[in-house]
Amino acid sequence: MRLEEQLDRLAELGLPLAAGRTVDELLYSWPREAYEREPFDLVLFALGCAVEAEPWGRWFCDRAWHFDTECVRGRGSYVSIARQLCRITGRPDALSDLRDHVDLGAEEAWIEYTVGDRRVNWPIEVRDDWADLMLVGYLIDELECGGRRFHVRHNGQAMTLFFLDDDAAGRLNAWAGRQAVAPFPG
Repeated sequence: MRLEEQLDRLAELGLPLAAGRTVDELLYSWPREAYEREPFDLVLFALGCAVEAEPWGRWFCDRAWHFDTECVRGRGSYVSIARQLCRITGRPDALSDLRDHVDLGAEEAWIEYTVGDRRVNWPIEVRDDWADLMLVGYLIDELECGGRRFHVRHNGQAMTLFFLDDDAAGRLNAWAGRQAVAPFPG
């Protein structure tokens, strides 16, 4: 299946290329044959990535994020995770007044934010530089709404997260001929 047809189908499901993103930018990272060899495999990964050229920080899809779970470096790590989760829901300010504390050496960490009219503080389990996926699940629970939820595609120590309704996820899995995405475990 041609890359353009895969992109058209993904757009139908609510996973379009972000405004200004192009097929040429996708082809900068991988050759066309790699995308077309196994439909929906590589393109689902790529949609969660940032463009690999300047200017930096441009995402291929506003409803996807490739999340490398070995990403905790210190203060700000969990704020960054929370902001990415908010970004792919289309509600960048859904969690406000975000702040965290991460001291890997002392094995102390927490995150704090406001959602609606509630102030929330969660302790975080520190395991070297690995993200606490239970905490990520708590953030996801705060953000799922409108019949959409987070679906995941695992990739070793990383995963690509998508914000879809269950019907769209089911159609994607049927088109891919396998379970391409599954609800985030929670």
